[in-house]
Amino acid sequence: MPAAIILAAGLGTRMRSALPKALHPIAGRPMLNHLVAACEPVFDRIVVVVGPGMPGLEAAARPHATVVQAERLGTGHAAAQAAPLLRDYPGDVAVLYADNPLIPTDTLRRLLARRAEAGLALLAMRPADAARYGRVVTDEAGAVLRVVEWADATAAERAIPLCNAGVVCAPAADLFRWLAAIRAENAKGEYYLPDVVALAVAEGRRVLAEEAAEADLAGANSRAELAGLEAQMQSRLRAAAMAGGATLTAPETVFLSWDTALGQDVTIGPHVVLGPGVTVEDEVEIRPFSHLESCLVRRGAIIGPYARLRPGTEVGEGAHVGNFVELKAALLGPGAKANHLTYLGDATIGAGSNIGAGTITCNYDGVHKHRTEIGAGAFIGSDTALVAPVRIGDRALVAAGSVITEDVPDDAMGIARGRQAVKPGRGFKGKKGR
Repeated sequence: MPAAIILAAGLGTRMRSALPKALHPIAGRPMLNHLVAACEPVFDRIVVVVGPGMPGLEAAARPHATVVQAERLGTGHAAAQAAPLLRDYPGDVAVLYADNPLIPTDTLRRLLARRAEAGLALLAMRPADAARYGRVVTDEAGAVLRVVEWADATAAERAIPLCNAGVVCAPAADLFRWLAAIRAENAKGEYYLPDVVALAVAEGRRVLAEEAAEADLAGANSRAELAGLEAQMQSRLRAAAMAGGATLTAPETVFLSWDTALGQDVTIGPHVVLGPGVTVEDEVEIRPFSHLESCLVRRGAIIGPYARLRPGTEVGEGAHVGNFVELKAALLGPGAKANHLTYLGDATIGAGSNIGAGTITCNYDGVHKHRTEIGAGAFIGSDTALVAPVRIGDRALVAAGSVITEDVPDDAMGIARGRQAVKPGRGFKGKKGR
């Protein structure tokens, strides 16, 4: 029954942001929540260490426990803040970082398996550019002797390709004893988590490193590094979508969210963005330059190009949403069509209805939102304004250019526009050309 401590108190100073670093999103989800989701199948208990005055971070961590690191005195000090909750825990405790959000669940399982072979286990990697990472020094049998920070390493130690990822795992009693023994004897006067390695070795404990891919252990301390994590996550999401039966004609231009759900034989054209909360059923086509968020698209529908589906929208089976059409909190029934230059907000459109170009539902009176209801098989002419609340009945016809302010019954025609007048001889008489 292992537990995890997630360090999330960082301010993100280098990001130049008022938002705590762990709340910066990747694929529409805070970094913290990506890591929590990877931990939940593995760890029986999760404790998140936050900084003072971070209610948003505490909310994101729920239902998991949080503790506050009142002073930021280093990673070892941060991990020690969880001692009141986990000191007497009967199993292993791993310490992870919220700004390393891409660690897969399988890697965490391997870390725990490695800990079962030793007194302490840590995650390590062999990055293409070792740069200023701390180096993991091992003996000939592969046991870890120490972790050396780059600034303190000799030339020979800096040549070691195995680098420390910072994650450690040990039995709870041992971990918190070692954390209590760490000293802040360094230039910054901080308590560093990797120092527990030397303490474990000094007690004669075997320490082993579990290697993982550099991409899985990547972190974000800047906006540029955050963009790198976003790119990695998008690559994972695109690969999963295509493996699941979706066609992405230009995958590098399609952006998905962490919870995007795509059915089989879905086709997504170039430059499509799917925000959080989107479900797309089988055989849907999403044409280029469309943007969807918090919506449901039923089987066989066609979306776009240049369509926008906003939260609360449901597009029915076989329905069409065409170019420059925006839907918000709208229910477009099966087989219904809105093919051109239309805004349907807070509206219900019945099955098989046709919405002409330039139609708008006038849903906002400046104070409240109101709904428009359009029945099945209705035909709404081009350039129509439907002033909500209003109902257009089944099989009703609304003449083009109308401003409809009253209900139109089933099988009726509604027309509301000024009568055309023709004035002979009153045509345009512009200046004669020079």
